[in-house]
Amino acid sequence: MNKPKIKTLGELKSSDYTYKSLNQEITDNLRHNLSKGVNVFSDLIGYEETVIPSVERAFLSNHSINLLGLRGQAKTKLARTCINLLDEWIPIIKGSETNDDPLKPIFKSSIEKIKSVGDKTEIDWLHRDERFYEKLATPDVTVSDLIGDIDPIKATNLKLSYSNEEVIHFGLIPRAHRCIFVLNELPDLQPRIQVSLFSILEEKEIQIRGFKVRLPLDIQFIFTSNPEDYTNRGTIVTPLKDRVGSQILTHYPESVEVAKKITKQESKINSVLGSKIHIPEVARDIIEQISFEARESDLVDRKSGVSARMSITILQNLVSSAERRIIINNEEKTSIRMSDFSSVISSINGKVELVYEGEEEGAEQVSYNLISLAVKSIFNKYFPRIEKLTKPDEITPYDSILKWFSSKQLVINDNLKNKDYDNLLNQVEDAKKLIEEFIPELNKDDELFFIEFILWGLESYNKLSILRTNNGIEFKDPFNNFINKI
Repeated sequence: MNKPKIKTLGELKSSDYTYKSLNQEITDNLRHNLSKGVNVFSDLIGYEETVIPSVERAFLSNHSINLLGLRGQAKTKLARTCINLLDEWIPIIKGSETNDDPLKPIFKSSIEKIKSVGDKTEIDWLHRDERFYEKLATPDVTVSDLIGDIDPIKATNLKLSYSNEEVIHFGLIPRAHRCIFVLNELPDLQPRIQVSLFSILEEKEIQIRGFKVRLPLDIQFIFTSNPEDYTNRGTIVTPLKDRVGSQILTHYPESVEVAKKITKQESKINSVLGSKIHIPEVARDIIEQISFEARESDLVDRKSGVSARMSITILQNLVSSAERRIIINNEEKTSIRMSDFSSVISSINGKVELVYEGEEEGAEQVSYNLISLAVKSIFNKYFPRIEKLTKPDEITPYDSILKWFSSKQLVINDNLKNKDYDNLLNQVEDAKKLIEEFIPELNKDDELFFIEFILWGLESYNKLSILRTNNGIEFKDPFNNFINKI
């Protein structure tokens, strides 16, 4: 829909436009969408049966909302998506600082303008994309930033009293009239600043420098907060918490399949690059499993959480590693390799908060451990569980592979050409036989990945050892490695 052409108050009155409050606008659009099966929250994967229904109920109840959850749970993304519940265009008095509705202005200058000019009052149109205000709550945020302050220069020039609202320089909240206002990390806001919010939520008034200004602000407030903040950095003051209509708990993806959809959607891999780099599905499984393992690890601070952004950055780093190899080798295509996971350590290190024991072990080693645990978990879905094959003299499917490593070793450099990588892994012929036995319908493009995946799986059970170097990785028999060290 194009911007409406109505330009004066008289033309607006002659049209079919009627004033609606913001809550009415949101609920009308939400009711229409629900009745027609339209889902404006389709990008919020994994929340279809949990968070989204709660948000919809909150809007239908005309509630302000507090989204409570650990980092990386799409709280801000959810809040930003809510603008799709607004009308595409709304009229405002041209030049209004507070987006005044021409039929129901609240600001003194707008009211005076209509009294003076009448139906010739100029109007403008505001698109819903411009009706979203967002502020990150930090300890240095002031009342002036959010509410406003008296402008002494304006008071002097206009020769007005400080009690006159004309001399107020409004902050973000009054300017968000008829808009969605999101305040991220609410507990980080100083208690005295939080107090200034609950009078707006309840009494629809603001106080600046002791002067009370009653403005019936029409704002949909959405707050976000982290449970950790309640104990580590701050808290939500009780009067404000009492005035927030609905507190909705967010959560991490509940399955690897859901997590994979989120990562694929949010990673934004260039389509041209994506056509050059094959990503085996099992590689995507491992990426997500790393996050699941991190959230359960005793070395990672669970209260802090492990952001879904970790999986996204791991995938991006894997693709970049493969792209770098293509450029160096001047090749047209390549595939993600299991050895590429050695390059994602930097993507994991910055996304996990370690407890004391984790700090003692070291961030890099913890990251390697998480990859190993993820491989171990996925390995058991494809091949016999190694821990069950522990009887003396029992023949296992892995014996011939381990025997090969008793006299040899395998060095996989990061930048091996496709042909060299193929020749290198095909030396471990019994790994190919294992794949043919347990994954007979495997895609040919994934075969090499699975050969190396088997070696990583054996390493996760301490049947092989990995020596990591600056140029790649080296697989060895752990016993021979131990003898050599002696």
